[in-house]
Amino acid sequence: MQIVIVKNPEEVASYGASIFINQIQSKPDSVLGLATGSTPLLLYKKLIAACQAGTISFNAVASFNLDEYLDLPEEHPQSYRQFMEHEFFKHIDINRSATRVPNGCSEDPWQACAEYEAAIANKGGIDLQLLGIGRNGHIGFNEPSSGLRSRTRIKTLSEATIRDNARFFTAEEQQPTLSITMGIGTILDSKKVVLMATGKHKAEAIQQAIEGPLTAACPASALQMHRDSVVIIDDAAASHLDYADYYRHVEQQNQKLLMKYGKSI
Repeated sequence: MQIVIVKNPEEVASYGASIFINQIQSKPDSVLGLATGSTPLLLYKKLIAACQAGTISFNAVASFNLDEYLDLPEEHPQSYRQFMEHEFFKHIDINRSATRVPNGCSEDPWQACAEYEAAIANKGGIDLQLLGIGRNGHIGFNEPSSGLRSRTRIKTLSEATIRDNARFFTAEEQQPTLSITMGIGTILDSKKVVLMATGKHKAEAIQQAIEGPLTAACPASALQMHRDSVVIIDDAAASHLDYADYYRHVEQQNQKLLMKYGKSI
């Protein structure tokens, strides 16, 4: 697990965007795993700018989103399909038919989960997966107690996640309490994973994910097992880490290795 600590959310987004830009430049037909929420927004803006400047093209890219609310139509303004359309897809040259978001309104959601897994496998797996992290350590909608080898499935949202997401729904709306999410095992199958987090409210979850035990109580801790995972955080999100100074030192050495050999630890 590579730990990158930078000053602020702008630098988090810049570092993350550079990884995605390099991925697309080296493999134009990359399969990307995408995430919603507030954390990726700055990164998406940087990728939009790179696309519009001609630095990269998404024309051959395929994408799979992490999750979607169950029984929420994709036309609903709070669906993750609408989030992706508004915040990212409509601003870049990606083929909409190549973008996949779990079907939360399938007549058979269990079958929809199996089909989503099959679609990922048919594309050769995810090359680069983007993640955020919940305050309780969840990734995707894999809440605490999720199996570390789980696949795409229906998942009950925790009360904490429901409270955190309540601000997106009006009092008159029935807020979803169930979702379809990629499983932790699905995420770990990705060739490379980038997790981004900003703000002091994520500091405890980050500390548990990086320095805590490998446990279903903190789903993000599963990334400790991944062969190529990068955690990019700002100073505030790093504020509970016991070994923050060491991680900064390691990253300095990584940059020297990159300059000399084109590879890092």
